[in-house]
Amino acid sequence: MYRNNWMTVREDAIRRPDGSDGIYGVVDKPRYALVIPLDGDRLHLVEQFRYPVGLRRWEFPQGTAPDLAEVDPLELAARELREETGLIAGKLEDLGLLDVAPGMSSQRGRVYLATDLTEGPHEREHEEQDMRTAWFTRAEFEQLVKRGEITDAQSIAAYALLLLRERER
Repeated sequence: MYRNNWMTVREDAIRRPDGSDGIYGVVDKPRYALVIPLDGDRLHLVEQFRYPVGLRRWEFPQGTAPDLAEVDPLELAARELREETGLIAGKLEDLGLLDVAPGMSSQRGRVYLATDLTEGPHEREHEEQDMRTAWFTRAEFEQLVKRGEITDAQSIAAYALLLLRERER
C-alpha cells in the first residue's frame, strides 16, 4: 500500500478462526535497538520532536538502520548510541526483546545496557538535528515517568527490563 525509507504499510487478506474473511493492516519496520546508557546512578537520555504526537519527548537512544536495512542488533545499538549521544560503550549487555505495537506493527527491538562509557562527538542524522541530550538520576527519570513527561513506551519497558536484571543479581 505504501513504502518509504523507514517503513512499509501493507494490507493482508486473512481468514479468521471461524472461517470468515477479513483484512489486517500492518506497519512493517526493521528491527531496532534501544540503549540504556548508565553511569553509576545516572541515565543518559535524548530529547527530540516526535512528529506523530506533535511533542518533544525524552527517551533512551534508539533507532533502526537506514533504508530498511537489517543490521546486527549489537552493532546497531553501538551505532545508535554513538550517533545520538556521542557516547561509546566499553560494555553492551543484552537485556531483552520488545515488540513495539504487536496489534499493528511487526517491529521488534533489542534493549541493551551500555556501561563503561566514554564521551565523544555525536554523529546525528539530518532528521535528528533538533535532538538534545542530558543526564538524569534514576530518581529524576522515575519522576519524569510518573509526571507523564517521559511517555515513550519502549523507554519505559526498557527501564523495567533493567530493573528485572538488577533484581535477579
